[in-house]
Parts: sequence; C-alpha cells; structure tokens
Amino acid sequence: MKPNYASLCRTINHTFKQETFLITALTHRSAGVPNNERLEFLGDALLGYIVAENLFQRFSEADEGELSRLRANLVNAETLAEIARSLDLGNYLHLGSGELKSGGNQRTSILADALEALIGAVYLDADIKACKTMVLKLFQVRLETVSPETLSKDPKTRLQEYLQANQKPLPIYQILTVEGMPPTQQFTIECIIEGLAEPIQGTGDSRRRAEQSAAEHALELLINV
Repeated sequence: MKPNYASLCRTINHTFKQETFLITALTHRSAGVPNNERLEFLGDALLGYIVAENLFQRFSEADEGELSRLRANLVNAETLAEIARSLDLGNYLHLGSGELKSGGNQRTSILADALEALIGAVYLDADIKACKTMVLKLFQVRLETVSPETLSKDPKTRLQEYLQANQKPLPIYQILTVEGMPPTQQFTIECIIEGLAEPIQGTGDSRRRAEQSAAEHALELLINV
C-alpha cells in the first residue's frame, strides 16, 4: 500500500510537485534502485552551505575555526538523526527486508542520510529558497541556542543552565522503554520539568543519546513558550 506522506509534507511545510523526488529520498540502498544515495550527496552539500551562511551572518566576530566547529556541532549524524526522529522519518523509509528486521528504520546513520536526501529532494522539486526555509525551520532552535561560548555544551548541559538561570528545579530523567537487543537497542526516555504540562520524551540508541534528545526537545518547548 502506498504510504501517505501528507503529514510529513505538512511538518516540513513543502508539498512535492514531483513525488518521485520524495520517494527516492526515502528509499535506502537496501531496497534497490533508485535510492537516496545521490540525493544524500546533494543534501549534504546544501545543508552545509545553508548552516554555514547562517552562522557567518550571525557571528561576525567568529574566526574560521570557530565557525567550522559551530557547523560541525550542528551538522553531524547524531543531530540529523534526532531531527529525523522528530519528523517520524523512520516510519516513511523504504528498506530491504534485512535492514527492516534489524531495526534499520531507527538507525542513526540511515536516518541522518535520509534527512540529507530529503533536503536534496526539496531543492530539486522547488528551489534553494524553499530548501533554505525548510532547513532553517528544522534547525531553528539549535541555531538560536548555539554560539562560540556554548560550543562544547550538550543539550543536557544547556537545559540545566537554562533552568538554573530561570530559578527552576533541575530536570528528572526516567527510562520508559528499552526495545531490541544490542547493538540495535532503542531507548525511550522521559524528561520531567516543572512548568511543562507533560513529560518530554526522547529516543536514541543509548540511554545518553535518548536523554540528550529529550533535553533538546525540552529546550525547544521552553524557548518557544
């Protein structure tokens, strides 16, 4: 049965004129050809350019090394996979049976590659303006909270500092579920924060990564309140 991409398109705020671009972006090489490897190549370059331009404009005093480290902090497999999970991208992926059985639709590398391919697909279906709009929306909170001063700080640290600065209790992290067997386990963590109506959930292939994901989502909510 053909997947319904309407929800995904609403989330990224782009309706494809040529849906084949979207389908290809979501097709892993294990499912055959055409697949998303070429689109991933294109999306990787576009993402790097868009993020680099944003950082260049925002941090006029930062030198080349600082800008490079800022970009690397934002454009990496872990961050891309977190964003892909927030889009529920894993449920839209076309995988070969072997990858599907081994939990490939939640694997960090596959999700990161698929997100890059999606960026490339939007560019080809529309133009650089539409591509930039999508990327800046997906990276909005991360771009707004990263700086040369916070470069080495992970989401849990930034969340803790945000709460302390606002005189709020520190967050509480609890494991909800652990699915699968090593090395393809999937952890779901909830982050409880005073002032938020409901706990914030995060997922990852380790407890630490799931906690970082939950902290990132919590920051997004707190900053946009």
